[in-house]
Amino acid sequence: MFFPVTRLRRMRSNRTIRDMVAETKLMPEKLIQPYFVIFGEGKKIPVNSMPEVFQYSVDELIPEIKNAFALGLRSVLLFGIPEKKDEAGSSSRDGHGVVQTAIARIKAEVPEMYVVADVCLCEYTSHGHCGLILDGAVDNDRTLELLGEMALSFARSGADMIAPSDMMDGRVGMIRQALDEAGFTNVPIMSYSAKYSSAFYGPFREAAGSAPQFGDRKTYQMDYRNAAEALREIDQDLEEGADIVMIKPALSYLDVVAKVKAEAKAPVAAYNVSGEYSMVKAAAKNGWIDEKKVVVEILTSIARAGADIIITYHAKELLEWIKHEEVKL
Repeated sequence: MFFPVTRLRRMRSNRTIRDMVAETKLMPEKLIQPYFVIFGEGKKIPVNSMPEVFQYSVDELIPEIKNAFALGLRSVLLFGIPEKKDEAGSSSRDGHGVVQTAIARIKAEVPEMYVVADVCLCEYTSHGHCGLILDGAVDNDRTLELLGEMALSFARSGADMIAPSDMMDGRVGMIRQALDEAGFTNVPIMSYSAKYSSAFYGPFREAAGSAPQFGDRKTYQMDYRNAAEALREIDQDLEEGADIVMIKPALSYLDVVAKVKAEAKAPVAAYNVSGEYSMVKAAAKNGWIDEKKVVVEILTSIARAGADIIITYHAKELLEWIKHEEVKL
């Protein structure tokens, strides 16, 4: 009887050797936790479609951020829900706006927390689209200047990184120019370069109050049937000055993450989005899956595909599981 000389199972015989030869290591310091910030005081409002996710007023956000930092979280991504909205999203550029205020407070009270500010008008416009509307459609070029002003407002408040998610052509170049001219040459840009028009964003739109009031975003977000186009978007953003490129969503686009990692000469981020998060929570609530094991497997798969940075609503709870020795990476 023939027995194989090479037995790959030898490298799986116990945890020690499996860890030694593991090709992918999920590293908590590479995770970013998103937060939703609202006006007012004493507010911590649950998001119905995203269990264990909340909208925080700034005073409630600060102890949450301190707790997350104590667990080992080192970076957060902020989204704002303003008190008032208008057609131009004016509050997005208000130096005393909700995100600007949150950034300043975080940097004052938890200075080592790395704060990333999302740049997009959808949360601030009365129509819910990511730019100015002209003749019933988003006007790409007229929107660019507003995005530059918004990014600059966040940088002035103390943001460590700017993350444009609007998908307007030319926005990275406009933001880079605005930051550089104002002296913020060391503030990097993490661009949502390949942001797909996806059905997985539903829970986020409840959390951020950003659902479009008419039409959809298919004319400016990417067609989910395309992968080569993502590489063109990546190339364009890098030429305009992006420091990190992002693919969003993550799970249905791991092939795109792998392609970008293989071809782009820049760090790659992937966004494990709200719909992906909520599906796990719903299945776990019904007892259909082991939530902790599934979360670790999902995040490891995103890293294995090539993501250097993972934005996920699971970040803080994963750190809690690690602290209480409920999971081991």
